[in-house]
Amino acid sequence: MSNQPPPSPGDPRQREHDLLRAAVRGDEKALAQLLKDITPQLRGRVASKISPVWQGSLDADDVLQVTFVEAFLQIEGFTDRGEGSFLAWLSHIADNNLRDAIKALERAKRPDPRKQVHARGDDDSYVALVELLGYTSTTPSRAAARGEVHTALDAVLSQLPPAYEQVIRMLDLEGKAPAQAAEALGRTVGATHMLRARAHDRLRELLGSESRYFSRMS
Repeated sequence: MSNQPPPSPGDPRQREHDLLRAAVRGDEKALAQLLKDITPQLRGRVASKISPVWQGSLDADDVLQVTFVEAFLQIEGFTDRGEGSFLAWLSHIADNNLRDAIKALERAKRPDPRKQVHARGDDDSYVALVELLGYTSTTPSRAAARGEVHTALDAVLSQLPPAYEQVIRMLDLEGKAPAQAAEALGRTVGATHMLRARAHDRLRELLGSESRYFSRMS
């Protein structure tokens, strides 16, 4: 609970307070307005944290785009703790996105072959993706498992935000290089890596709910 008194009518914080209450209840227009209002301040924070080393592969707007997708996915769990709490919440998400993008760019310079999905778009590439995410099929027969994983994973992928589904299909299932996927998505390579990291997080959550087909590896 916040120690600050609730905003009173006429208080400059009242508009944000009202928009936040509406957004948490599922009002997407209210959230969109909040994000529009806060964009200049958040962009400045993010831009100051991007090293010159990565500025050719990543920019602040890349981070903001993915952060705003995550805001729509997570807003119901947000707790308004008073002035500045929404910016702090978004900044935390943005920091995580930036960190993951830089880690992915660093890994791309020294790829670990054990982490590669050998993508061909067939059943085996679907199984490899599920295993990369730390799950395994619960189907006893390996042949049956491949077919069922393909069908079940397609269904789960369709529940992701469109950009998340696209990046997984391109990088993990079709075997496109990050630069190819970035061009197709109209994003930088850094943004593409960041999208993939967030997409994998969301996919893990959804796979965990599909207990009929998937279970955590020991």
